[in-house]
This record gives sequence, structure tokens and C-alpha cells, in this order.
Amino acid sequence: MILTVTLNAALDRTLSVPNFQVSHRHRASSSLALPGGKGVNVARALKRLGQPVIATGLAGGRTGTTIIEELTGEGILNDFVRISDESRTSTAVIDPTSNLQTEINEYGPAVSEPELGVLIDKLRYLARGADVVVLAGSLPREVPPDFYGELVREVRRHGVVCAVDATGRALRSALSAEPEVVSPNRREAEEVVGHEFESDEEVALGAESLCQMGAGSALVHDETGCVARLRDGRVRRTWRARLEPLPEVVSTVGSGDAFLAGFLAATYAQEPPEQALRMAVACGAANTQSLGAGVFDPADMEALARQVVVEPIDHPG
Repeated sequence: MILTVTLNAALDRTLSVPNFQVSHRHRASSSLALPGGKGVNVARALKRLGQPVIATGLAGGRTGTTIIEELTGEGILNDFVRISDESRTSTAVIDPTSNLQTEINEYGPAVSEPELGVLIDKLRYLARGADVVVLAGSLPREVPPDFYGELVREVRRHGVVCAVDATGRALRSALSAEPEVVSPNRREAEEVVGHEFESDEEVALGAESLCQMGAGSALVHDETGCVARLRDGRVRRTWRARLEPLPEVVSTVGSGDAFLAGFLAATYAQEPPEQALRMAVACGAANTQSLGAGVFDPADMEALARQVVVEPIDHPG
């Protein structure tokens, strides 16, 4: 079973607004509201891939109630810790005429130390039945930036594989606790490593830097695919996975979450690294074909997987 943890769960609204312009009145041509937050999105994608998954995290107020009820309605098993402050709402505006995307994300609720303690107790309980735990997304207000590191250490204490998708100080904290997998996008990896990447070789060096900072394996992804430094036993190998040609995009919201879900689903099924990366890139691309994070047709994923080119690359340096 795979357990996802979302500290900053949200109600995500996605609006399709043709010819969107600031300071103008618009009418959305379509809209979609779904429970969100990166861990929730990963859980939804895993559910579509037929993987056993439970979603946990923090949820508060009427928005939190809606998140839990909607997840239950989707058939996603969940066990959230209720908090006193209101969970956030996030909005993405997609302009189908220009393929531009505007996202407005609230900071999220203030979370007390006792509420975090209840979450840790919940994690200890649920981790007993888990093979993989995914820690994903931003931290709510008043949660210390080193909290991810504490959670990674708690998960690893139970002998469970831990995957992390976070940014900035939260990712650095997680890396210090040595998670088995990290999955930042290219910009997020550049921020943590400290410089921009100009080529796949530099991305590979960046992935190696993430491993030197504590990750067992590092997957650095962008809109074209990924460069991954994967641990296999005592050695690591570097891989490049690219989708050729790229499909037309409806929305990129949640594509990184679907990417991680695809990788974990294949790894959980004990597929070889090449197939895990092929499935990861295909899931991320399939997610771009419709509105909604973690929403894709498995048939689209399978078709796109046949177009993903995966090859080992020499490790720079």
C-alpha cells in the first residue's frame, strides 16, 4: 500500500477562460473543482493506475470537510487529521487560446504544535501498513521548515520507503533525513542546488548533487521528460527519458504529481528502471490532456508510454 501525506491540502478550482486578460471581465467556458494539494493529486493518479493508496494529511473548516467528502466520493481511501483553521482554496486559470496558465494559491491554514503531534501519531499508525510513504506539497503557516525532515526520519524509522516532492527549505530539510526518492521539477532542483541547468548533462550533475545531499534517487523533470539518477543496490545510474513528439497541452496543473505517481506505481510493481521512467513521463504527459490534477485516462498513458525514449547516459564527471 502507498500512503500519501498532504500537509497543505486544498480545494483546487481550474477555470478555462479564452483570451484571458488582467482587469477584464470574463466568463469561463468550463470549470472543475477537485480536492488538491500535491499528495492528494498523487493519490488520485495512483488510484487511476489501480494502485492501493490511502491519503492523509491536515484538513480544516468547511473547505476541509469538502476535501474529505469529495475524496471519499472519488473512492480514494483517506484518513485526515482535522484542524481548527480553514484549509485553503487554490485557483488556476487556463487560457486555451494562448496556452498560458495563471495560478493563485493561498498560503493555507495556521497549524498548531498539538495538531502536528496528532499528525505524527497518525503517520506512525498508518505507516505500519505501508510499503511507500509520499510526502508532497507546501507547508502550511506556522509549520517549521524542518518538519519534513522530522517526518522523513519518522517514516524511515518504520523501515518504509519515503518519497518527497517539496521545494526550497522543506526539500533541503527532507534531504538531510535521506529519503529514498525526491522528485523536484527543474526549477525547484535549480533552487536547491544553487544554479541554473543549461543542458541535460548539467541536470544530471544537479541530480547527483541532490543524491549527495541525501537522496537515494533523484528525478528532475520538466515538460519534455526527465533526467534521473537512480540507485540500484549499491550503485547509481543516470537515465534520460523524453517524450517524442510532445502532445498538445490542455493544462499542466498536477503533471509533476502524476509523473511521481507513475514512477512509484511502476517501482511498486517491481518494474525495471527503464519502465518506471517510461511510465512516469507518460503519466505526466497524459495529465496535460484534460483539466484536473491527477486526472487522466490510463489508455492515454499507455499510448504515450510507447513514445517515450529512455536511455542511460554517461554520468558527467
